[in-house]
Amino acid sequence: MASKSNLVNLDAMIKRADFASDDDDKSTFETFNSIPARELASGNPIVSLLRKPDFQRETNHWAPDQVVSLLECYINGDLIPSVILWKSPTYLFVIDGGHRLSVIRAWIEDDYGDGPISHKLFGHDISLEQKKAAEKTRKLINEKVGSWNYYKTLLDDDENITPEQRKRLSTITTRGLSVQWVKGDADKAETSFFNINMKGTPLDDIEEVLLRNRKRPVPIAARAIIRAGKGHRYWSRFKQEKTDLIESEASKLHKLLFNPEIEKPVRTLDLPLGGSKGVRNAVQVLIEFMLIANRQQQKPLPKIDGFNEDNDGSLTINVLKNAKKLASRITGNGDGSLGLHPAIYFYGPSGRHSSPMFLGTVSLIGQKLANNDSEFFNKFTSVRSKLELILIENKELIATIIQKHLSRNRIPKYHDFLQVLIDALYRNKSVEANDLVKFSELEGKIIAGDFKKTTSKISDDTKSKVFISVALNSALKCPICDGYLDIEKSVSYDHIERVREGGSGEAENCQLTHPYCNQSVKN
Repeated sequence: MASKSNLVNLDAMIKRADFASDDDDKSTFETFNSIPARELASGNPIVSLLRKPDFQRETNHWAPDQVVSLLECYINGDLIPSVILWKSPTYLFVIDGGHRLSVIRAWIEDDYGDGPISHKLFGHDISLEQKKAAEKTRKLINEKVGSWNYYKTLLDDDENITPEQRKRLSTITTRGLSVQWVKGDADKAETSFFNINMKGTPLDDIEEVLLRNRKRPVPIAARAIIRAGKGHRYWSRFKQEKTDLIESEASKLHKLLFNPEIEKPVRTLDLPLGGSKGVRNAVQVLIEFMLIANRQQQKPLPKIDGFNEDNDGSLTINVLKNAKKLASRITGNGDGSLGLHPAIYFYGPSGRHSSPMFLGTVSLIGQKLANNDSEFFNKFTSVRSKLELILIENKELIATIIQKHLSRNRIPKYHDFLQVLIDALYRNKSVEANDLVKFSELEGKIIAGDFKKTTSKISDDTKSKVFISVALNSALKCPICDGYLDIEKSVSYDHIERVREGGSGEAENCQLTHPYCNQSVKN
């Protein structure tokens, strides 16, 4: 199975629209049996009418070799399954076959997630992962299939082409993708969509939850954040003032959680809190994050379907604001920001982002905020330097502890592990590796030291591990709590001698601290 960072984003190739649109235009058009490739070029009637349902998952589930394979089948005349369409009064909705149609259109437009059409949809915010996948796809297509423009030039040189080229040209100019039609109303079309898309390449759990709860605030907010308020506007039915606010808050959260982009091997300590912003990686993290941020005092985590459907945008805005409040406690320059260093708290031994570490830490902090437990933050700050030293020195063991738990339990188990560890340090207990195993409730399942592996190759993971270790040795620390400073995202300029005690604003009387240490601990 292709890695998630190696998937081609073709989501811009076919626009989205609401199945239940109240558009007054009641125009109609005849059905047809096939769609020739040339009809998928910009400006042609059919492509201008094609739409994906607004709840359709993003068209980003194929790796470059799958894209190439589809094009090889097309130009060689091999069997390609029919696409399934439903005719509304105004559009032709793609019920099944969105990837197939998008691949052909991407080939014609030479846009595999990095071209003009994609830039327009994504607001010119194309991730590094998306660009790399597009470049790889284009290279493979040029090698194994040939570009659309290549075949167009062959038409102008008809006398000098080979029989194989002539055969392919004939296929390209005459072949269409077969079409089947769903009959019935919008409810029938939606039912058909889910029945079809739970087969073949089935919807995964998170995709199904998003689609079935698409009008609730958490899915809307997640989709807004993942694209920094750009891309398809799932919130477009709300009034302008609400949509503007959703896009603004989503953009801020995107920056807090996913900037800058990760490159391998790691060569900077300026790492994104939420990990990669590749869509499929990040949506699950975002949903968990927002559920944590919107928990209520002394209550368990809410569920996505526990929120009402959002009819005017206010519920989505509230979800976003609560998420921003939590994110701002973790990072940023606001007075309450702990300025947690991502390399210590959210990344494993090889420089890879750990969702359980990130969400488990966030869960603990979110719980304390929901319960107005201000004492916890003073306790945390008092043991912060010892805690961070343990997290740095025992990254391999902690990664093993996380992996030993079932995937669904990793976030709550890490939450509990961190709480027990902080409590132990606050009691001035000396914590060793065997204690960490005990805190994890995995005694007998892990022996401290059995997690180390040896290899002769210096991999990107090894390079990242070495860089982070060396860089942390010389990283700045907060003079108040002696914890590490994330100087790129979260720092406060503090008077060493207080102003009320006669301290000046000169450089000699200024020090860099965590915002929380400056505004809460010191005062």
